[in-house]
Amino acid sequence: MTSIWSETIKLPHFPQLQKDVKTDVLIIGGGMAGILCAHQLTQAGVSCVLAEADTICSGITKNTTAKLTLQHGLIYQKLLQQFGPEKTRMYLEANRQALDEYRYLCQTIDCDYTEQDAFVYSVNDRNIIEKEVEAYNKIGYHASFAENLPLPFSIAGAVKCQKQAMFHPLKFISAIAQGLPIYEHTRVRELIGHTALTNGGKITAKKIIVATHFPFINKHGSYFLKLYQHRSYVIALENAPDINGMYVDEAQTGMSFRRFQNLLLIGGGGHRSGKQGGNWNELEQFAATHYPNAHERYRWATQDCMTLDGVPYIGCYSKHTPDFYVATGFNKWGMTSSMVSAAILTDMILGKKNPYATVFSPSRSILRPQLVINAVEATLNLLTPTGKRCPHMGCALKWNPQEHSWDCPCHGSRFTQDGKLIDNPATGNLKK
Repeated sequence: MTSIWSETIKLPHFPQLQKDVKTDVLIIGGGMAGILCAHQLTQAGVSCVLAEADTICSGITKNTTAKLTLQHGLIYQKLLQQFGPEKTRMYLEANRQALDEYRYLCQTIDCDYTEQDAFVYSVNDRNIIEKEVEAYNKIGYHASFAENLPLPFSIAGAVKCQKQAMFHPLKFISAIAQGLPIYEHTRVRELIGHTALTNGGKITAKKIIVATHFPFINKHGSYFLKLYQHRSYVIALENAPDINGMYVDEAQTGMSFRRFQNLLLIGGGGHRSGKQGGNWNELEQFAATHYPNAHERYRWATQDCMTLDGVPYIGCYSKHTPDFYVATGFNKWGMTSSMVSAAILTDMILGKKNPYATVFSPSRSILRPQLVINAVEATLNLLTPTGKRCPHMGCALKWNPQEHSWDCPCHGSRFTQDGKLIDNPATGNLKK
């Protein structure tokens, strides 16, 4: 269950922290978001240190489908309803600039960067696609309606955005991380003021960025209410038809498609972490039906932090933590959102006004319907009697028979069969 990205590149290694250090900025978490923050801060001449509990990109980044796009599902009609045209335009512009920055960086990095058109399709709802095309037009961006796609089923319609892109994320990271002040196998065990206690020494910083996928500190920001995690699955097929573009279903439980070299990547089978879903079985059945001559080369799974309103949380961790920042809740669009995070947080640390910071502010309103769902899920699982409890906040763990893991339905922490931590926000293994 190793992704194609991990199988086709060896990332550089970095030392473990073995002393006390002082720096201007501490970045906790060595995925795409954390490394891009370190890169941009270093480029700006800011002293920084990145602490990664395991090895860089050993968490969510290595399992992405690696699409670079401002087309994030059918988000723009929703944002228009929630925030109005100005903030919706700002959301799009922030992601357009992120795409431009990738395009610029990838000119000198061999990372299989390829520009492709991107499509969000609906199997049975033409009207919702037409509304999304209208939403793009209202905020001044050209998107078009597509009637047919090179997929083995009929659609009601699709939104087409031209000149989006895809790449090999770990090849990109391998280049961008060279020379950065990174410490691997350096787990931040506790934060006391501006000092992080790790297993290898103390890191004292004027400012701290938490880029650990799901924020692990509960006393600020209420992220345990503002986020849940969604798990999804990918298979990579040989001898499958070529498709020109990137395709994703508007339904959260639908499928996505893209090529990488001679392989067709199909994603789907998704469900809330700790719940039941289609998983790889759904993808295998689809492939057997529609691509009977193809055979599977790789399979892997990932999970994504989902926010209350579909917009990431990027900025101050809370209203009461001016030197403490966060980048989380990328809603399945972690590559472009990571670059947006690096731009916004670098400006904030430099004391510059970023034009998009208000859109992504973690302190915006939480009065959304998803808040009630998250609260109910947490309450039900806290009251469920079971021997396996998540050390994060005590929720009942559910056994995942497909991946042989203990998963938390509340916040998405995952553990091996013998209790070793796989995914945060939990910070330690299960107690025996």
